[in-house]
Amino acid sequence: MTLIADILLVAGALGAAFYCMILSRRLNRFNDLEKGVGGAVAVLSVQVDDMTKTLERARGAASDSTSSLESLTGKAEDVAKRLELLMASMHDLPEPTENREEPKKDINPEAQFLRHQDRMVEAAE
Repeated sequence: MTLIADILLVAGALGAAFYCMILSRRLNRFNDLEKGVGGAVAVLSVQVDDMTKTLERARGAASDSTSSLESLTGKAEDVAKRLELLMASMHDLPEPTENREEPKKDINPEAQFLRHQDRMVEAAE
């Protein structure tokens, strides 16, 4: 009986060793830096670094834009105040009279507008 138990124990140990060898090979291929997940992780790490730098540049540009927009908004508010004052001062002007005289129009019905060619023809005659 001990002989059968020893044979089963050796067979189990050999099976476990074979299984561990297969797992070791798979794990090495899995962590390979060029083809496996290790390579993908390395590429993703580089991409995360690039995205972080891009995000920092975008934040800087956004803060610059925010400060310029704030200054422009302040200027626009100042101009709006001035326009309000000008509009308020327009109420102090006298109303235009409705019976004002029309300017006389000196229209000569005989006046003609001639082109340059027409003038040359008249000068030749």
